[in-house]
Amino acid sequence: MTTYTILIILSGLVIFSYLFDLVSSRTKIPSVLLLLLLGIGLRFLVDSLKIQTFNFLSILPTLGTVGLILIVFEGSLELKYDRNKNKLIRSAFLSALTILLGTITVITLIVYQITHHNLYTCIANAIPFSVISSAIAIPSAAALNKSDKEFVIYESSFSDILGIIIFNFAITNHSVTPSAFIGLGLSTFLIILLSAIACVVLLYIMGKLVHHIKFFLIISILILVYAIGQSYHLSSLVLILSTGLFLNNADTIQNMWFRSVFIYKNLSNDLSQLYQLSAESAFILRTFFFVIFGFTMNIGELNNKLILANGFFILISIYLIRVFFLKVFKNGGVSPILFIAPRGLISILLYFNLPASLKVIEVGPSFLFLVVLGSSIVMTLGITLSKRKTEEITV
Repeated sequence: MTTYTILIILSGLVIFSYLFDLVSSRTKIPSVLLLLLLGIGLRFLVDSLKIQTFNFLSILPTLGTVGLILIVFEGSLELKYDRNKNKLIRSAFLSALTILLGTITVITLIVYQITHHNLYTCIANAIPFSVISSAIAIPSAAALNKSDKEFVIYESSFSDILGIIIFNFAITNHSVTPSAFIGLGLSTFLIILLSAIACVVLLYIMGKLVHHIKFFLIISILILVYAIGQSYHLSSLVLILSTGLFLNNADTIQNMWFRSVFIYKNLSNDLSQLYQLSAESAFILRTFFFVIFGFTMNIGELNNKLILANGFFILISIYLIRVFFLKVFKNGGVSPILFIAPRGLISILLYFNLPASLKVIEVGPSFLFLVVLGSSIVMTLGITLSKRKTEEITV
């Protein structure tokens, strides 16, 4: 391919993604679903024209990781904290934790029935299928009322964080021992301490930088700290979520010393620009990630009736567990929140980070693709039907 052909393709993908976002806002079909279908369509086109391509799977984890950071950061920059939200945050956390643990348990049993591998291998393979993707859930919640939207942002972000913690714990500890839990407690303490330091340092840097380019520097520092933390198996997504929350709520801190040192005149304007940059960067990365993921899938494997049946069982278990625990933790009603449990970017990243020794053929990329696609379709239908029902009640 020539340079100009590549530029045409890349810019075309961004334009299509923008149009998909417009379609999504009107039809409630997740733009991610349309991007996956676009990737599949491009694969058919490339195969029919016999065009030579390189191994896109090599760049998929990097794209996904940066996209996840920016999406969670963008979502957290939207959240304003007050004490009245303590109940909402607690409910979202407990919901994310119990649903995640319950889903891991059930999917582990399904994977065991499919593969008959040892329990440890089945648990490791079940975790990626059990985590809600904030990359899909947060944009899809835009049409919900404020309370439900905030619940989805917190719940999906907590699900990502807890999923990463459990995943790291699983792949680094082949057995559950007291020393393993001591290590988990230590790593959790370290990431909380690192998050607190990063929050204060980044706010200070934002106030002191006078160069006209500073927001990409802030994001680069965030990505750097995230990558360092992850390389030591720390759950660095905690840092991303807490930094966004801290920056967006720093002006509510009334301590005089803190305000004199850290709060500056243009903070509100800078946060607005940082949010805009994060949102647009996340949009670009999400576009390429899901198009490439769709492009790399072998659709022929979806003709396998066994894969379809097992994927169906996993989807059913996801929503049965979800409706049970949401009834407990979401007092204000569960619909359409019930349907916002997509698998996506985080599931794909965790799957590709599984050590080769733990990957099993029966639960491969096509199986993962089926669950990602199926959960997005369920979310689309659920949101659409819930909205229609609400409109009928209003009328």
